[in-house]
Amino acid sequence: MTLIKTITTADQSELYVKDWGSGRPVILLHGWPLSADSWDTQALALADAGYRAIAYDRRGFGRSSQPWSGYDYDTLADDLATVIETVCASDAVLVGFSMGGGEVARYMSRHGGKSVAKAAMVSSVLPFKQKTPDNPGGVEPDAIDAMAQAISADRAKFMAGFFKDFFGVGLLSQPVSNELLEWARGVAMQASLKATLACARAFSTTDFRPDLPAFRVPTLIIHGSEDKNVPVADARRTADAIGQSVLLEYDGAPHGLFATESERLTADLLEFLRQ
Repeated sequence: MTLIKTITTADQSELYVKDWGSGRPVILLHGWPLSADSWDTQALALADAGYRAIAYDRRGFGRSSQPWSGYDYDTLADDLATVIETVCASDAVLVGFSMGGGEVARYMSRHGGKSVAKAAMVSSVLPFKQKTPDNPGGVEPDAIDAMAQAISADRAKFMAGFFKDFFGVGLLSQPVSNELLEWARGVAMQASLKATLACARAFSTTDFRPDLPAFRVPTLIIHGSEDKNVPVADARRTADAIGQSVLLEYDGAPHGLFATESERLTADLLEFLRQ
């Protein structure tokens, strides 16, 4: 079964959904500022392995509607709930990459983890990115503001630099092709500027620490040790806070593991599903 459909949310936004294969549902949540297509390699492997791979473009991104509002994590978690209900997913596995890890966490707390049997977070923004008195290792608010200003001034230029860090491209390192970098920037530019800015603010300032006790299912956490977007120390904190969790650290790997460590990530996800 291969389906591509749109799903209507509570505020009448349309979410573009890719629904491949049949079997146990695995719902893949993409990172900022990409789309469901970033999961294609893993989704194809999941479908070939006998799972139902479901991935959708977050509101404001890819081929989904670009509403003015709804980029807070409560609304995004409600969108996920609508997808789960509409595709009739049960005993599902949620897999959140980067920003998508926040949607998984907020869904588990806000919707009680309904229909979810397992969860996985890949390069996730959990547990809390912003620096506060009780989170001294976080990102300074001024840095978050500076990022928003750079995006507003020249989004295409910002994304060109952003994706080099995202995929670990440097003077001595080229783990992905120039063509993939161009693809990522092109996908990012499909999103609305409003959604790009609002979601950056949301994942940078939302405190997910209160959501973590809601994880009462087996949880896999995967993170690169050289992630420049979200330090691996954050993944360790998340793993410590979730009882039934396993942390896999990819030595030397950057943020964009779905591309830079594609085969290993796919294998680890499949192993987690089989357990």
